[in-house]
Amino acid sequence: MSHLIRLVPNVFWVVVEDAAQTSTLVSNLLKRSGLQDRSVQLFAKTPTNFKLQGKDPNWLKPRGVEQRNEALKWIRNHLKHDAMGNGGAETIHSIVYFMDDDNTYSTELFDEISKIEKGKVGVWPVGLVGGLMVEKPVLNRDGLVLGFNSAWKPERPFPLDMAGFAISSDLLLDNPQAQFSYEVERGYQESEILRHLTIAHDMQPLANQCKDVLVWHTRTETPKLDAEKSLQKSGKKSNDGMEV
Repeated sequence: MSHLIRLVPNVFWVVVEDAAQTSTLVSNLLKRSGLQDRSVQLFAKTPTNFKLQGKDPNWLKPRGVEQRNEALKWIRNHLKHDAMGNGGAETIHSIVYFMDDDNTYSTELFDEISKIEKGKVGVWPVGLVGGLMVEKPVLNRDGLVLGFNSAWKPERPFPLDMAGFAISSDLLLDNPQAQFSYEVERGYQESEILRHLTIAHDMQPLANQCKDVLVWHTRTETPKLDAEKSLQKSGKKSNDGMEV
């Protein structure tokens, strides 16, 4: 993601660690990537009762709730500060997009995101997600979003992936109640925030009228480190003195 963001101008990266404090590891990554002036490093620790344990399947508990809400809090505070600095005038138009470490992004996607108008939520297809080759908004002949072709829990108010939408920041400032929640069932995080901001017909379709795939849910898997575990039993580590 750091290499991607280096290629895209006008992106400010809000990085939120799931921890009780920020880490030197992430600080060093931001410095090495040259993004320290285009990023902020925050922390928000997931409460113990909502943390995945041991062999829990990754879908058992909501993930990223605390961290995304911390990012929204930071963004709203800075939007308000900017407005005050402008004597109450409108802030510069900006877009908020929630990126995850298990997705692959084309730089073209950010060209599309930049087209999102004030007061709008932009939407586009996502590849390799929800048991389908592509999840995407369904449009009518006039280009209005009628719904979504999701195969997984299609009854959700907004059955789309986190990677498939971005929000004009003025909507977030005007609707402070819009955030993520631990109280909603699995798969409803996207719907939980979007229900405060828009309806399907008002969404702005992008990516060639939702015909192009510019982001893919490629996933990340826990690496198999059996040899490393054996090494650790002997009191050694292959990465002694190194950041990996």
